[in-house]
Amino acid sequence: MTNTLTIGVASREDINARFMRAMTTGERTAPFIGFVDERALWRTLTPLRWDILKVMTAAGPLPLREIARRVARDVRGVHTDVHTLLAAGLIERDEAGFRFPYDAVHVDFILTAA
Repeated sequence: MTNTLTIGVASREDINARFMRAMTTGERTAPFIGFVDERALWRTLTPLRWDILKVMTAAGPLPLREIARRVARDVRGVHTDVHTLLAAGLIERDEAGFRFPYDAVHVDFILTAA
């Protein structure tokens, strides 16, 4: 079974409802990270940060320098991007390095008229 992270646009109320549903039913929910709007999603998930997620997908823990090598970028720039992804909850960090603990990513949002 594929461990897929869904990234989407969701209000705080939607995220809280998802959490409460999981708490009251005891059912495990699919991994989800929500952003308040499309702008916040795209501001966080820039093309260079997508490249980082792509090389980290199912790769296990990676040190910062290895991530930089895999995306062919300087360590300083990758450091900034990795910490942005870490702050957004998209990646994890432990003593072995940085980890994206998913096999796939699904982006889900609907664009409607203003």
